[in-house]
Amino acid sequence: MAAFDDALRRIITGDTPEGDSFIMIDDGPSSTMGDVDAGGLFEIWEDIASGSLDPKATDDLGTDKPVLGPRKGNFQVRWFVVNPLPEGVPKPQLDVLVKQAFAQADGDRHMIDQSRHPAMHETHSIDVICLLKGEVSLILESGEPTRLKPGNVVIQRGTNHAWEAHGGPALLLAVLIDRDLVN
Repeated sequence: MAAFDDALRRIITGDTPEGDSFIMIDDGPSSTMGDVDAGGLFEIWEDIASGSLDPKATDDLGTDKPVLGPRKGNFQVRWFVVNPLPEGVPKPQLDVLVKQAFAQADGDRHMIDQSRHPAMHETHSIDVICLLKGEVSLILESGEPTRLKPGNVVIQRGTNHAWEAHGGPALLLAVLIDRDLVN
């Protein structure tokens, strides 16, 4: 069993046609890119941030295919797993492998400078990120990496950044809001 399989449960509520609240969805991620052991993105929900909320709508708004940042006008909720970098892989080769992995989520275009870390990327979103399990460092373009422990929250404001896990995989929860919604 993978390290975080038991943690990847999403419970989505709604209203019946009569207006009574109920659990509409109780399962794992709606879609994934990667796997829990190897790291990746695990989608929970994506919705249009503007417009009316209809609790009687029963569509599963988990995305069909993970993308690095929310689509224009949307917000996204996801888990993501970060693993320690593999040892013994030359940096140029690691840069290529990481860029290929990001391409699966249409994220390679967000990689503007891999000189500090192979996974450095910038998104067009404001992200609220909480470390749930494991230990991870947030790496920015300047300063020392900031080490996080479970329960720590980062407000990632569209800056170039990367994550690096320590001692095993790290599980994070993220709410990503399209930057155009707050401008």
